[in-house]
This record gives sequence, structure tokens and C-alpha cells, in this order.
Amino acid sequence: MKMFCGASEIYLYRQPVDFRNAISGLSQIVESQMNLSPFSGALFLFTNKARNKLKLLYWDKTGFALWYKQLAKEKFKWPVNHTASQLELTEDELDRLLDGFSIIGHQAINCDGMHAA
Repeated sequence: MKMFCGASEIYLYRQPVDFRNAISGLSQIVESQMNLSPFSGALFLFTNKARNKLKLLYWDKTGFALWYKQLAKEKFKWPVNHTASQLELTEDELDRLLDGFSIIGHQAINCDGMHAA
């Protein structure tokens, strides 16, 4: 069940976060580290240090929703050789990622929205 279809933007925060963080802690990361508004309607993805878990946070106009996904055996795969702290994903890339496929080869963006070299 994917209730978050049609999001304006999808951002993957590449740095591992403490998975004890819930909505308020992740919203604070969106504002302070990503320089974005958690109320924008965008989807924000976060990972743990082992990269086998994802949390997805979004505002749906009535409140925040927080989704959690854990892979049984693999790790989530995205580019690791970029200096950017976040990636902007397409819906297809999000689907691939949630299905456990790699999105390596994707171009990273900096927190100011500029593409990283």
C-alpha cells in the first residue's frame, strides 16, 4: 500500500540517522540539515547505519505519516561516492529502492538544490 503517490519531490537523506527518531526528530533533520520544509508535501527518506532500513516521512495536509521498511537480507543501494548529503529521486527510483533494487548511477544534489559534481 503506497499512500504517498503524487508527491511533488522525493528526497533521500544519505547520512545515517538514529532510528529512534520519530516524526519530530526527522522533521528537525529536514529543516536543519536539508534546509527544506517538512510541510512541503515532499517525501523524505532516511536510513540507518547498516542501510537495511528506511523511514519515509511526509505531510499529507492532515498530519505527518511515517512509513518504515526493513530489508530481510540486503542493503539499500544508492551512490556513495558523492559529497552531497541528499539525493532527489523520481517516483520510479523510489519504487526501485523500496523494492530492494539499486539506484546507483543517480546524480546527487546538494542541500541548496544544486547538482553535485
